[in-house]
Amino acid sequence: ILASILSLIIYWTIRDRYRVRNLNGKHVFITGCDTGLGNSLAKWLDKKGFCVIAACTTEKGSQELQSCSSLSLKTVNVNLADSDSIARAVVFVTEQTAGKGLFGLVSNADGTAPVGPIDWLRIEDFHSVLDVSLLGLIEITLKLLPLLKKAEGRVVNLINAKGLMAFVGGGYSLSKWGMEAFSDTLRIEMQHFGVKVSIVEHGFFKAEEVNSDIIDKHLLKLWNRLTPEIRDSYGEKYL
Repeated sequence: ILASILSLIIYWTIRDRYRVRNLNGKHVFITGCDTGLGNSLAKWLDKKGFCVIAACTTEKGSQELQSCSSLSLKTVNVNLADSDSIARAVVFVTEQTAGKGLFGLVSNADGTAPVGPIDWLRIEDFHSVLDVSLLGLIEITLKLLPLLKKAEGRVVNLINAKGLMAFVGGGYSLSKWGMEAFSDTLRIEMQHFGVKVSIVEHGFFKAEEVNSDIIDKHLLKLWNRLTPEIRDSYGEKYL
C-alpha cells in the first residue's frame, strides 16, 4: 500500500511539473475576452509568450485588452450567435496562424440568460443563451478543427459548474449540460488526430457575484409580460 501511494505521489508530481516548451509561434484562440476569465487568460498567456488571438464582442473590449498587452496579441470581434461573424473570425485565425495550425482553442463566452420559471419564458429567451454558449461554441469549434488537427492542438472549454445543477428555468443549465456532452464526445473522436479536449469546471468568482437587484428586476420584467391567466394561476404570493 505504501509503495502504491508513493508511486502515485511521484506520478502526480512529475505530471504537474510538465510544462509546454517552445511557446513562440504557438497560437491560442480565446473567446469571451472582453472581461472575466477570458480577459485574464489572454493577458496571462500573452506574458508567457504565446501568440494570443482574443475574441471580443465589442470594439471597446478589444481596445482595452490591446492597450495592456504586447504587440503579438491580436484581437478580433466575434458574435457567436452570427454564423457570418464566426466565419470572418475563422478566416482571421487562419491568416494569423500562417499554415502552422492552431495550438489551442479556449471557449469561454456566455450568452445572456433570463432567470425564472420555465412557464414564464418564451422560446427567444432560450435562444438568447443557447445560440451563444452552446451552438456558437459548437460552430466555431467545428470550423477550427482543421487547424487544431494540423497542430495536434487542444480544446479547452470553460464551463461554470453552477450550470451543472438544473435548479432554475431557462437556457443556462441547458447550455452547460450541452457543452459537457459535446466536449466528452469530441474528446473521444479527436484522440485519433492527437487533439486533446479538456473541460475546466469553475465556480463563482468575485468579479461575477450575483447581484440580487438585477435578478429581481429581470424576474419582475418576466412577470409583467405574462398573460393575466398565467399570472392569476401563480398569484402574487408565488412571485
